Amino acid sequence: MNPGVSGKQGSSTVYHSHATVTVAILSFRLGVADGVSVAAAQWVTGLRRMGCRVRTIAGAGTADHLMPGLAFDVRRPARGRDIEAALRGVDLVVVENVCSLPMNPPVTEAVVNALQGRRAVLRHHDLPWERERYAHLRGWPPDNASWQHVAISQRSAAELGRRGVDATAVYHGYARIPHRGNRAAGRGAVGVAPGQRLLLQPTRAIARKNVAAGIALAQAIDAVYWLTGAAEEGYGPQLENLLARAQCPVRRGLPGRLRMADAYAAADAVVLPSTWEGFGLPLIESALAERPLAVNPYPVAREVARLGFAWFPVDDPAPLAAWLDDPDPTLLARNRALAELHFGPDALTSRLSDTLARAGLRPPGAR
Repeated sequence: MNPGVSGKQGSSTVYHSHATVTVAILSFRLGVADGVSVAAAQWVTGLRRMGCRVRTIAGAGTADHLMPGLAFDVRRPARGRDIEAALRGVDLVVVENVCSLPMNPPVTEAVVNALQGRRAVLRHHDLPWERERYAHLRGWPPDNASWQHVAISQRSAAELGRRGVDATAVYHGYARIPHRGNRAAGRGAVGVAPGQRLLLQPTRAIARKNVAAGIALAQAIDAVYWLTGAAEEGYGPQLENLLARAQCPVRRGLPGRLRMADAYAAADAVVLPSTWEGFGLPLIESALAERPLAVNPYPVAREVARLGFAWFPVDDPAPLAAWLDDPDPTLLARNRALAELHFGPDALTSRLSDTLARAGLRPPGAR
């Protein structure tokens, strides 16, 4: 246990005695466009606004400490002494998915060993039983009395509880509402004419992202289909085949210095056709960008929809096509208001304060 950090004494929490709390965010990779990186960046910004010092540690991407032995595809895991050195002086370690999916068990084992006796938050974006190739495994995630488990949905927290792991659901949140994008710049960068409809799928290209359904919707509403993310997990050949057979114009990637905010602004509608997501940030990003969303009703989408969001079906293009012919701005305004209420800065600060309090920590800006 780190000096200055205490646990529970009776029913009272004894808080960290120093004015500044230092938090490490550790992940296989950070600073890229996948959901884990984006959600981790939300916490980094939120923690810093609360007065915490934040140190990022990752195997790949962009981080304060890049340690290739932490990457999910590395053959030789990081040495324990190197991980411990990166964590020196840290009061709390937030582990982003490294202890959630067995993508590289030796790396997870090295991290688990370095976390022994430390205060840690294991933040679970995905869990083994949610992926077919990992569903048979037992003993995940690892657990320790010094750690707390945070799931990104109520559903995942309940699933952990049924497996004997006490977990709290902490939704994603924005430390600042994203700036509006540049519609003209976005459309110009991908060569979309003023009168063309543009359907944005802001995801990576892997099997569960269901690219075929996104293309089918674009074809049905006579739109250009724009997939921003790269192919991963060996999906490249299948993706190229799907795009080659598409009966609509196709755009790929984020050209030049275009931001995701510009892509949302450029789009006339957004599609999230995934068969499974641990959460699915486009649910909230589309609302903040005030763009209509067509979504496949995977379990967590149904959970978030109960907050009151109004979305369109992926498998029936008629409702979205009708809305695009005669837009109702009140739908967009309501979705944005719900996103700000449940996922905006105040909501994030409250959740982070609660998470730190459970670890016995109270930074100056905590509520």
